[in-house]
Amino acid sequence: MKQLRRRRLVVVTIFLVVVSVAALNHQDLYQPVSQVSVNKASKVDADIDKLPVKGRAPKTGYKRSQFGNGWRRQEGCDTRNIILYRDLKQAVVDDNCRVRSGRLDDPYTGKLIDFVRGPEASQLVQIDHVVALSNAWQTGAQQLTRQQREDFANDPLNLLAVDGAVNQQKSDGDAATWLPPNKAFRCQYVERQVSVKLRYSLWVTAPEKQAIKNVLAKC
Repeated sequence: MKQLRRRRLVVVTIFLVVVSVAALNHQDLYQPVSQVSVNKASKVDADIDKLPVKGRAPKTGYKRSQFGNGWRRQEGCDTRNIILYRDLKQAVVDDNCRVRSGRLDDPYTGKLIDFVRGPEASQLVQIDHVVALSNAWQTGAQQLTRQQREDFANDPLNLLAVDGAVNQQKSDGDAATWLPPNKAFRCQYVERQVSVKLRYSLWVTAPEKQAIKNVLAKC
């Protein structure tokens, strides 16, 4: 009985963290692809023109630790499990605020993936930084404070649970070098990239900007 109560408390805690972050960001963090409208695409097209256009800075000095030592913890739950809870359907959570299982409707491929926590199975679903940390480092994040970079690495707007193999293929690519195989998700994908770069005062390269505009033209 105590375990059941504790588990319910953990689920409520994760739910409240997700809701509070969503309220802080003043937007839907995972809007269905079908709801991406032409008007919204036009707004993103205008927003991208607010971003400076420059070449990539050298990768010199980049380390994952520049963006914090792993996932941040909030109310006893780490960011990875908060995002898994947000993005997986029928998520099962244990007493330690860890998502044990669930099903992902993968936005990058359109596949349904069964997630079960474990050394190997966990890798089937990974948390992707929509704007990769390395990409951010080379497009302005070097000028951010350490706190701002930690915020960037843990910002739900910049995080999605996705197919692990495809996430590895993406690596630190921008829109000019990589787009989700699931074409129906590309509008929302580039929309997130633009929103993240605006929020953290990053820039885009000329090929990246053109690639985003090419996607938006079809939204």
